[in-house]
Amino acid sequence: MSDVFDTLVGQTRAGAELRQHARNPVHAYLFSGPRGSNVGDAVVAFAAALQCPEWGCGSCESCRRVLAGVDADVYVAERAGVSWRVDDLRDVDRVSRRRPLGAGYHIVIVNDIELTVTGAAPSAPALLKSLEEPPTRTIFLLTAEDVPESLDTIVSRCVQISFQAMSDADLEEVLRRDGAAPEAAATAARSAGGNLARARVLVRDPGLGRRLEIWRSVPDRLKGTASGATQLATEISSAIDAAMAPLEALHGDDLARRTREAKDVGLRSVSNRKEIEAQFKREERRFRLEEVRFGLSVLSSVYRDRMLDALVETADASDATDSRATYRVSSSIQALDILVETNERLSTNIDESLLLADLMLSLARL
Repeated sequence: MSDVFDTLVGQTRAGAELRQHARNPVHAYLFSGPRGSNVGDAVVAFAAALQCPEWGCGSCESCRRVLAGVDADVYVAERAGVSWRVDDLRDVDRVSRRRPLGAGYHIVIVNDIELTVTGAAPSAPALLKSLEEPPTRTIFLLTAEDVPESLDTIVSRCVQISFQAMSDADLEEVLRRDGAAPEAAATAARSAGGNLARARVLVRDPGLGRRLEIWRSVPDRLKGTASGATQLATEISSAIDAAMAPLEALHGDDLARRTREAKDVGLRSVSNRKEIEAQFKREERRFRLEEVRFGLSVLSSVYRDRMLDALVETADASDATDSRATYRVSSSIQALDILVETNERLSTNIDESLLLADLMLSLARL
């Protein structure tokens, strides 16, 4: 018999745990797993199961409302900045005190709780206070990519549901379930780095193959000139700009769907439109960073292959050939070091265009 948890491909254990908890829920759950695993899908599915008279049938009105994002008793908290502020979580606490409008629970979703221990003024104590004194009919659903030790007290107040990284095969299965063609699903899955959200964007991107070609061609196109390196960096940056179109289209479709569904239930507009649009901007910024990391990964593979080929050449080679192969090994190792450093610099909020220009110039000098 199918239910809302059937969509959690590759998460058999987590799905089984959630089916049990939907029947006898406690006041707080912590969903944790690597970015891009289907934690987000699981949170929505579990919220639907909590509101459903049949614990997540997927077809009743209660399930449909939650899955469509229009259940007034399911509140998704939004932070104002990079980290959770105390004021943000005080707002969450106030919302959690409301009585549910329907017969089910009041469900409060707080994502990325690891961000309660970052920033100038950690806000974890404010979240802990809400978890220690929960209203009877409120259930907190928390998510985190990583759970630092400093959150142990919060973790102790929750049932923890752990998710594993998705394999390429898992991603491909989800994409094909979504209706993608087999070849497009396979290419997107291999390029997504285990990230389901990214895979769902890439499968709609006709320019994915072209971007792969650009990144793979970098070593052969760098001729040691600054102008050539700058031109290549500009080409990559333009390709990333074009890659944003499918994600922006998805966000536009999502907002239009939410607006239609809100009107269908008698609302004038989407109640949390501002928060949704802020979330979309964060997702778009994250996607750009992931796109650069994806390119660095592709380029690293190219240089590793060049290094291995050169090592093979040195086995039975003349002195002249051996010298050229040794140089290729050395330059490939230097290139890999540069790529590692570039990947680390991505975390410093450096301008993307400047980063790519520096990278190409550095590689051109080898």
